[in-house]
Amino acid sequence: MARQDWTSEQVKLAFHLYCQLPFGRLHQNNPEIIDLANLIGRSPSAVAMKLVNLASLDPVIIASGRKGLSSASKLDRAIWDEFHADWEGLVLEANRIREVLGDTTPTIDPQLSDQLPDYTGQTRAQVVQQRIGQAFFRQTVLSSYHSRCCITGLAEPSLLLASHIIPWGEDKANRLNPHNGLCLSALYDRAFDQGLITLDEDWRVVLSATLKKAEPPLQKHFHSVEGQKIEMPERFSPDPQLMQYHREQVFVG
Repeated sequence: MARQDWTSEQVKLAFHLYCQLPFGRLHQNNPEIIDLANLIGRSPSAVAMKLVNLASLDPVIIASGRKGLSSASKLDRAIWDEFHADWEGLVLEANRIREVLGDTTPTIDPQLSDQLPDYTGQTRAQVVQQRIGQAFFRQTVLSSYHSRCCITGLAEPSLLLASHIIPWGEDKANRLNPHNGLCLSALYDRAFDQGLITLDEDWRVVLSATLKKAEPPLQKHFHSVEGQKIEMPERFSPDPQLMQYHREQVFVG
């Protein structure tokens, strides 16, 4: 049979999945890759190869000494560039394509779906889209950090959060940008969100004056990590400019 070229829609779905999988899971036996292959009518090996082609465009993967395949196409590069400029567009477009193809896999946790407000029409649709985006952001950020808190190394998924460097409500363009994310356990996520901790230019933990004067039970959680460098992610490294914003606009100093 003649080889069929990848369509734009297929590459978009492949990139969407690439973002959410650790580099070490880009293989044909991964159930998520098999599911995508079945959805788009390609073999698991072909999908895995496409994901590794996309990895060859990833500067963080390249800088780490690893290499993807060298046969990324012009379309691969175009999709890569398109959605690095519009992460929310990627998520919503990928969800639309899946629906058109008849995918019945929930795009958000069914428990969260059940908790959606009882709105109708456009308002409810906006809430659903927001939840879909949040699910993508969480999965992509946690995957990049191998589901470990970048400060403590804690690896219990139920206690991990995908923290926004620039808060969700303050920068729509970067809401779903994984470079705007850190994987933090709940306590440190709350402290980061409230500006009680931040990271310096060398990615070391900085404590606010409030935490430095905190009661001993709280001090033990933070004084031990002051000046400690975070564990950097496998992909989607935090953006230095976004972190500068956090230091200047969110951190209470």
